[in-house]
Amino acid sequence: MELSGSVTPQASSSPNDPTSRRKSGRVKQKPVLLQTDPYASTLPNGSGKRKRAPNMDEDDLDDIESEETDPDENDEDPDEEELKERRRKSRSKKTSAKPAAKKARITAPKSTSLPVRSAVNGVKKPPKSRRPRTLPNTVADDDGTGLFSEIFSQGHTVVAVASEWITRYDQHNANAMTEVINFVLKCTGCDSRVDVHDIEDPDNAASKLDDLQDEYQSTEITDYPLVSRAKGHLSFRATMTGFFTSLIQAAHAAGLLYSDLALVENIEVWVTTMSSSSIRPFRHTATVISLAIQSALCSVYSDLADSTANTLRQKEGEQKKKKVNKLRVAALQTKVTEGERKIGLVNTMLDNIFNAVYVHRYRDVDPKIRVDCVTALGDWISTAPDKFFMAQYLRYLGWVLSDTSAPTRTEVVKRLSKLYKRNEDIGRLHGFTERFRPRFVEMALRDAEPGIRAAAVGMLDLVRETGLLEPDDIDNIGRLIFDSEPRVRKAVATFFAKNINDLFDSVVEELGGEEGMAEAVGEDDPDDPDVPRRSWLRFKCLVEVLQIYSSGDEEVAERDIQRAGFVAGGPEVNSRFALAAQAVYHGLPDIRDWESLAGYLLYDNSAVAVNGQASKTPEHLFRERCQLNEVELTLLLEILNESVKQRLLEATQSETDKKGKKGKVRVEESREVQENTALRLAEVIPRLLRKFGANPTTAVAVLRLEHVLNLEIFEELRQGSTMYASLLDDINKQFLTHVDQGVLAEASSAILHARRFDDLQEVTDSKLQELWSDTINSLRTLAGAKESDEELDPTSLCNTVTRIANLASVADCVNVFESEARSKSRNAVEAMTASPAHLLTGLISSDPVESDGEQSEERGQLTIDCIKALLFYNMWLVHSLQSTLTSNTPPPSHLPDITPFASALLTVMNTRSGLDPVRLAAASACLDLYTLYASFRNLGAKPSASKNHPPTSANNPSTPPNKGKADVRRAPNLDSLVQPIPSDCQTCILAIFAAAERHHARLSHRRSGLEPAPDDAVDDAPEDPESEAENENDDDNDNDDRTGERAQTRKLLAEKQLCELAGKMVLAAVGRVFAPGADGEAKVKARLRRNERRLGANYREVVAFLEEKKKKRQGKAKPKPKASVAEGKGGKGGVGMKSKETVGSDESEDEHEHAEEEEEEEEEDEGAELADDRIEDFDDEQQRREVEDEIMGD
Repeated sequence: MELSGSVTPQASSSPNDPTSRRKSGRVKQKPVLLQTDPYASTLPNGSGKRKRAPNMDEDDLDDIESEETDPDENDEDPDEEELKERRRKSRSKKTSAKPAAKKARITAPKSTSLPVRSAVNGVKKPPKSRRPRTLPNTVADDDGTGLFSEIFSQGHTVVAVASEWITRYDQHNANAMTEVINFVLKCTGCDSRVDVHDIEDPDNAASKLDDLQDEYQSTEITDYPLVSRAKGHLSFRATMTGFFTSLIQAAHAAGLLYSDLALVENIEVWVTTMSSSSIRPFRHTATVISLAIQSALCSVYSDLADSTANTLRQKEGEQKKKKVNKLRVAALQTKVTEGERKIGLVNTMLDNIFNAVYVHRYRDVDPKIRVDCVTALGDWISTAPDKFFMAQYLRYLGWVLSDTSAPTRTEVVKRLSKLYKRNEDIGRLHGFTERFRPRFVEMALRDAEPGIRAAAVGMLDLVRETGLLEPDDIDNIGRLIFDSEPRVRKAVATFFAKNINDLFDSVVEELGGEEGMAEAVGEDDPDDPDVPRRSWLRFKCLVEVLQIYSSGDEEVAERDIQRAGFVAGGPEVNSRFALAAQAVYHGLPDIRDWESLAGYLLYDNSAVAVNGQASKTPEHLFRERCQLNEVELTLLLEILNESVKQRLLEATQSETDKKGKKGKVRVEESREVQENTALRLAEVIPRLLRKFGANPTTAVAVLRLEHVLNLEIFEELRQGSTMYASLLDDINKQFLTHVDQGVLAEASSAILHARRFDDLQEVTDSKLQELWSDTINSLRTLAGAKESDEELDPTSLCNTVTRIANLASVADCVNVFESEARSKSRNAVEAMTASPAHLLTGLISSDPVESDGEQSEERGQLTIDCIKALLFYNMWLVHSLQSTLTSNTPPPSHLPDITPFASALLTVMNTRSGLDPVRLAAASACLDLYTLYASFRNLGAKPSASKNHPPTSANNPSTPPNKGKADVRRAPNLDSLVQPIPSDCQTCILAIFAAAERHHARLSHRRSGLEPAPDDAVDDAPEDPESEAENENDDDNDNDDRTGERAQTRKLLAEKQLCELAGKMVLAAVGRVFAPGADGEAKVKARLRRNERRLGANYREVVAFLEEKKKKRQGKAKPKPKASVAEGKGGKGGVGMKSKETVGSDESEDEHEHAEEEEEEEEEDEGAELADDRIEDFDDEQQRREVEDEIMGD
């Protein structure tokens, strides 16, 4: 497709060529406007433009205007006559427009401002709100002329446009160069242009660009095509850079690149000057163009170097022949000389652009420009390694490693990784690696972005392959297998696996190499995983490395465990070693074989000969090397757990293909793997418990294997229940023999896991009943010994109560706790026959206070476990009672009495002081207890219900059918269960809350803004000694404490403590558990809101639940005012007299409304401040842009 011809003034366009247009030389003057809006439509259809044929000049326009005044005049030219006749007929149907206004539009003076569009249909749109202007679609708004139109609007390829431009450059270089510079300006979003005179005076380029910048800034455009996300600009960058690449290639092919050096020099003058502009669109666009030209020159440089090298080899080959063809040698030498000359010229161009643009722009304030520079330099090094693969250019990549922008650091790591994959040029990176290797390691260890850390680990893996990484660096990177970021652990898995393989190879060499290993273990038998095999030695190397890498990190592990406790009710937190095994699972194939790993753990390696000649045999050396210590056993059990989990997960995921569809064959294979794994685990877990069950740490790891068992398989097998019953026996044994909380928790979870399957429930319940019998009998025995003044082992009593609390958390304990034992002896003490609930309540009430004022930690834990057990008992009791009332089961004859338990809790709160853990546990249990029984307020008879209409399902449609059966005729009076918290108990709770509030405010440095309540009860107990020391040295060690891990942990624990207590108080207030009135519910709510805005966002979110009910009530329709007046005057039965409960509720609501009014006023004040800040920020934003647009280092 032929493009437009020359644009020189001497060239005339053909009248038959519709794509050419000639500018008129007529002097343009601003006419006298005859209408207020010269751009308003003058035609009936609203069109404000007069179209003309592409080949019409100014004389033709004059003829058209004369025809409008005298339509009878004709031209002698038949062709023109036909054209004018068609136009005259099309216009005769429209009303005549004012020619002066139309002519004024044509001869409007040239302006540098953006054109103003005409109003639609002659009506102006209302002015819009002032907002930052964005660049209109440059491609769509093109005027149809110049290179920009040819490339983006007319559909020509950049190669064709570049070739046509080379032809025009040969005809008139100044006009062609004008087109290129105007194309660059148009790419920046600027509509201003330069003319030939500007191009012919390159020394005036800087001043001309300053004028263009001033014009562009006056438009206040904040967007430009290069970064625009508009639909027409998606491929803008690729097209723009592709044109300049094609232009350089075309100039190289035509020889202009070497014969006319002014071609690149003139472009370089303008583009280089624009790349130092203070306006970001100019600077960014010019930089991208310069980098594109540099990339094209690198390709030319590489082609010339290859061509010259081939010619040189041909010359040398010709000279080595017996009969040398001197003419051919001379021709080849001439060709080599010409190639070297061209290489020298291109080399000079590359140096000029690099020094003029890249040296300044790689540290530009705009991170996008820095990313473009890094990307370009990486491409240059790959394209022209002989030129740019040198230390003087590589150092720029090394310096950018410390860039503040994350995308820039990511890009440089990506580019360096590609360079380290070039094995043929790896020698050029030795000096660079030695200089920047510490920065590589630092990025992998401590970069702020996990993605960059993962990429840096991958790059260091490539550096390791070259042998340029130090052993200390290898160990430091290997320790990242314990990192908290999953992406980093996944990236370092391959690196860590190579560490294991290196250690394995060295150990194999110590044992005599492959021959010694073959003699020691022989060939692996897949059917017998319990015999020694090669994988055992790799497992040994794995746990050795994990133990070495984890040494010195005990404090970190302990802190991870503490932080895991911050999330209440969250998922199970895996250990650091389990997470490491999960990451290495895909890196070490041996870990996939969990049966081999279990066989290694079960192998009896204690009878290894260590003396005589037997110790020197390869077999005994292998067994001695595979011995495990206690720490390594624990690590290997954790790895076994993760290996089984991952194996089952892979089997489950293999059921579906990539499209998410399940196949019959896949499901059968997955089912077979799960069945084999479950059966094999049921055999392995008892053996592991017998071997490692004595140690609490290893017992916890073994019990955790039961959680991954698929118990549905045992339901389907005939002998499955028998096999699982044997496994439960072993679990019960662990539960009864251990006192470690971790073992008890894992055993309880295993029992709970088993009770979820109906077919195994009978087996599980029988084993559970055995546990209840043993623990309750032990409790009665120990309590009876205490009552009969016999020697009592407090540790045994504490352990027994702990087991009871764990069992109560997973199984219904109502019958167990209420049952009384029958004694044949009349002299038996009361504790031997009393119910467990009565015994536990007595233990709480007898919570002692030592004479020296310090409570025994063991006795305090006993009281806490008693409180937990009784609270679970009440939860099961409420659940059972609600199920009875909502079903056809007859209701119980008597209701539970919570008074003994509540009195015991009050005793603990009164006897202990401060923020004692036992006191906190008692306060939380007291709130939970009263809130729990408040759920019966909506069940049974209500005090306000009419005698003639009980709240049954027939008279109360909102009541579910099941609940309707629990009416007053069959259900007992449940009002006795719904009791408010007594005033003395409320006082203790508020005192504990005030202490927790002060403690959190002190640790979070918010004590100065805390507003204490005037009626807060102040405890005389001393504060935490660490807190006292912190307050005394607050001025000296303030910064150290705030940044220290220990201070941060204590601060988070204090906030968690406060929010938990406040949450229970909020729940009790919402459930109307506190007594109504100003001294009850209203007082508690006001106390919770007092420092709502001073104790942090978490506390504020907790207290916000107090407003949920009021917000819902406000959403409903308000009652009619007349009804309120009638009630105020009084009605039947003295309705006008409000009860105390109603008055208290109204006072509480008034306080709510008052608090909301204060909050609304504060929000309005904050809104005004934000509005002021928004204006100030806008000014600051303008100043910030001016500062950022300055060029760094220029």
